Amino acid sequence: MNLLKDILYKVEIQSVLGSTSLNINKIEFDSKKISKGDLFVAIKGFKNDGNNFINSAIDKGASVIVCQLFPKNIIKEVTYVLVQDSRKALALISSNFYKDPSKKLKLIGVTGTNGKTSCTTLMYNLFKKLNKKVGLISTNIILVNEKKIQSNQTTPDPLFLNNILNHMVKLGIEYCFMEVSSHAISQNRIYGLTYAIGAFTNLSHDHLDYHKTFKDYRDVKKEFFDSLPKSSFSITNIDDKNGSYMIQNTISKSLTYSLNSNSDFSLKILEKDFNGMKILINGIELWTKLTGKFNAYNILLVYVIAKKLKISEDLILKNLSLLSSPEGRFELVNNISDKIGIIDYAHSPDSLKNVLITINEIKESKIHLITVVGCGGDRDKSKRPIMGKIASSLSDRVIFTSDNPRHENPVDIINQMRDGVNECDISKVDYEIDREKAIQKACSKAGNRDIILIAGKGHEKYQIYGDNKMDFNDRDVLIKSLKTNC
Repeated sequence: MNLLKDILYKVEIQSVLGSTSLNINKIEFDSKKISKGDLFVAIKGFKNDGNNFINSAIDKGASVIVCQLFPKNIIKEVTYVLVQDSRKALALISSNFYKDPSKKLKLIGVTGTNGKTSCTTLMYNLFKKLNKKVGLISTNIILVNEKKIQSNQTTPDPLFLNNILNHMVKLGIEYCFMEVSSHAISQNRIYGLTYAIGAFTNLSHDHLDYHKTFKDYRDVKKEFFDSLPKSSFSITNIDDKNGSYMIQNTISKSLTYSLNSNSDFSLKILEKDFNGMKILINGIELWTKLTGKFNAYNILLVYVIAKKLKISEDLILKNLSLLSSPEGRFELVNNISDKIGIIDYAHSPDSLKNVLITINEIKESKIHLITVVGCGGDRDKSKRPIMGKIASSLSDRVIFTSDNPRHENPVDIINQMRDGVNECDISKVDYEIDREKAIQKACSKAGNRDIILIAGKGHEKYQIYGDNKMDFNDRDVLIKSLKTNC
């Protein structure tokens, strides 16, 4: 039984009209999903205001309304709960309704601009190899043991989140690895959850269409570490200039990791090629199938987290050496021609730069690098010329193309990317609006042993034009194009 007075625990209540001794059937913030005996939380969103649907929720049978402003028409049979913040209220009510599931397993949250998906996926795969019962909440996918549950947000809403964590608990899941996005922190989607570990990867130019300034973006990330309890660990990349800032004033136990600085945990790259690299991790040599400096950071963070979760070092190192890159993260496609194809999710200036630098460090000087890249529509416009400059300066040839243009004209996006190109690199630049044709063009221009990087979409298997989501897979197109042009 879920009594209203119990699921309101810790919620900042300003006033109550009606009884709190009601049994709650379920919680909803979408009035369309309401049925008899439900609790409806009215949330003001970016497109719709839940307060406008209170009457609709009551008509469908809602017995409790949680809101920040009482409606004009009060229905005697309905209980109204006035709260300070309806988003925080939804998070706490959801957690209480499912009996605090985040406290019943080890919840590990990873935040930062780049590396969230790679780190959480690598940890999930590592712990699977250790025969642990694990869950993953990552970009566009949730895994419970090996069962996939689709999601359309990096970090789901708190109702869904607590529901899925409760599901994990019932199945005996011991560890859950979760991406923590800045949007989720800002919108209180993770509010009230108890994390065993919070980790910071890095911070660079991204999501400024939402956060407006880099300072706001940074400070939102810091809120995550400010919220961690004394019992948890904060693990931060001290090589990033914002790494120390994240753990300032945190009451959690803080640890640092780095490749270049004095830290609690360190790693050194000894050798690397496209098939992997030899590393020195806390004084122990290890060969890994992953390559590049950005992956070295990912590996080190996974190592630190596993250590803090009391996994033996021998088991960590043995199984780390067996891990491969997650889908769409520096994914090699080179088994059907003499040309090397690489697919990577790089969609921010820093991630694109990291991938291109890695390729240039590994490849021979006479080998050419051809990059296909675009920028998403209805997103941060300020990063487009920066990405155009990076792609053209670090590639031998670059083709600007579409990447989920949404409601923008892809030509306008491409032109904004071209605005950032240095004069000395203009001759390297071509463009093709059609992404499939752009990939085909790159493959036709590549010679034997040349490298083709398809950046921006990675694991995504769609293109968004307007409100239409159409099937599109970079990997499939690249394989077909390499076969045609081998």
